[in-house]
Amino acid sequence: MPKMKTHSSAKKRFRVTGSGKIKRFQSGKRHLLRKRSTKAKLRLTGSTLVSKADEKRIKALLNI
Repeated sequence: MPKMKTHSSAKKRFRVTGSGKIKRFQSGKRHLLRKRSTKAKLRLTGSTLVSKADEKRIKALLNI
């Protein structure tokens, strides 16, 4: 049986924390930023955790 391959786009987008949760960055911060307020852009800064509903799917893509 060959090795299971990790999904390439998933490994670039997600990181696993020490406790096993999945960390991701907020979307909407790449382009078309002139129409967003400074407050809205600041809220998108930093990382957050993946929701419980999506966690199982992401772990399958990462082979965890």
